[in-house]
Amino acid sequence: MNIMTLIAKKSCDLHGNPTPTIAFLGDSVTQGCFGIHPTNDESFETEYDPTAAYHRYLADMLATLYPTAPVNIINAGIGGDTTEGALARLERDVIAHKPDLTVVCFGLNDCGNGAGWVDTYAANLTKIFTALKEAGSEIIFMTPNMMCTRASSRISNEVLLRVAGELAERQNNGTLDLYVDRAKEAAVACGVRICDVYAKWKRMAACGIDTTNLLSNLVNHPTRELNRLFAYSLLECMMEE
Repeated sequence: MNIMTLIAKKSCDLHGNPTPTIAFLGDSVTQGCFGIHPTNDESFETEYDPTAAYHRYLADMLATLYPTAPVNIINAGIGGDTTEGALARLERDVIAHKPDLTVVCFGLNDCGNGAGWVDTYAANLTKIFTALKEAGSEIIFMTPNMMCTRASSRISNEVLLRVAGELAERQNNGTLDLYVDRAKEAAVACGVRICDVYAKWKRMAACGIDTTNLLSNLVNHPTRELNRLFAYSLLECMMEE
């Protein structure tokens, strides 16, 4: 049963219907990571703000639409994770909670393995989709945001500049495009609904918008405002018949 139908039924009869559960499986963007701050040992400390992550914005919108219906939110996003790591923890972090809907979003870290790893990425997604379907969860695959297209002049740290240059190359040479396309193919093959946020980012770029400036860390984490794009896009996808 569609997640919106479940929430509506809960709203109409709180005692007679179970509380719907939505799980989010992804990487740092899903987790709610924003800025990254260099440390003295050439590593980074990440700024977390779960109140501004897209899952929280979506929860707020659902509370506005269905003010009497509680919805359980499971955030299973982990910074730096890939589909390989997600497979290893899928049962513990998601399936064990028996979600009615699972939103899956990967690609930013997987594409760091290069074009030669895209088949493994697609196979991992297929395994994730299959396991979730067998567990009885509705699934939405949400494509990621764009990464930086350049090393911003606003970045002063040399290590972060190097990282930005590497990610910009993956963005500009079509590696992330390849991963997104293969992910959508895997989703279609598994009968999984697609929320194509990446297409909206690409459209913004085509309209002359500097998408690098829409990243809170100027590398790969969307700003708090752009996390709302994920949430609105998800709500729109959830309301489709």
